[in-house]
Amino acid sequence: MHWIAARGARAALAVAAPVAIAAALFALFLTLRASGQTAAADPGTTRTPAAAHGVGGSAPGAPRWHADPLAGATGYLSRRTGTILAAVYDVRTGQTWRLGQGQPQPEASVVKLDILEALLARRGSGLSRASQSLARQMIEDSDNDAATSLWYAAGGAAGLQAYNVAAGLADTTPSSCVECSGFPWPGWGLTTTVPVDQLTLLKELVEPGTLLTTADRSYALALMENVAPGQRWGVCGGVPDRVTVALKNGWLPLNPAQTDWQINSVGWISGDGRDYLMAVLSTGSPTEQYGVDTLDQLAAIVWKAMH
Repeated sequence: MHWIAARGARAALAVAAPVAIAAALFALFLTLRASGQTAAADPGTTRTPAAAHGVGGSAPGAPRWHADPLAGATGYLSRRTGTILAAVYDVRTGQTWRLGQGQPQPEASVVKLDILEALLARRGSGLSRASQSLARQMIEDSDNDAATSLWYAAGGAAGLQAYNVAAGLADTTPSSCVECSGFPWPGWGLTTTVPVDQLTLLKELVEPGTLLTTADRSYALALMENVAPGQRWGVCGGVPDRVTVALKNGWLPLNPAQTDWQINSVGWISGDGRDYLMAVLSTGSPTEQYGVDTLDQLAAIVWKAMH
């Protein structure tokens, strides 16, 4: 108003004031519209809790549509013993790919991720110090005794089933026994699942939802990023150290002679231009290391294809 007053023209003021106001409103409209268009053009900004978690995150710009990253593994897997089921989900584009056909397979220690999520959702306000200690042992060290304690704390088979229904799992069946006749290992490892269901559990950690809080998701991912060095295999195969990997693996001999192994791996891989979830189940490996090697090579093929 001072620049108008300096001119000393009351008539000019009467005309210029509405024009200035209209111009300001129009400029504000353009700013808001541009802001809205920018948000719409960046589909990865709210899909993962990377900002809250302090790691990972998608590269800026529009996501690139991918070809099937599992297609290149069929030749390799045709030469391997056992039945391998796998699925991959691109966090940025929402694409999902599947490999292999077969019945749901035993989860082994991969079920510990389901236990953790069900417990977090059940408690609502975070875990007690005692439960946090058990959760760390269960995820980072894959401790079975800790898992058994938290299995019961999460409501056992009924508690996991309720959580899985709420999360949208379609083909996962919690084990009906913890001490199972003729089976020397904790029975929760006989919970059966399919890779796509495991992707659904992982999505609960990397995408905002109603079952887990942001703090819950960050907490679970932090544990999965810090698994014992000897358990860093599977979906992290071929992935550089600089890339964020949050995983949980499972390994279980299915016969007394230990010539039939269940080897599984699920996790989130984020960094170096990639942001995806991967779940692999394999049964019928003649040795534990054979199964681990198979999953490592499969993961390395996927890592290269997701670039």
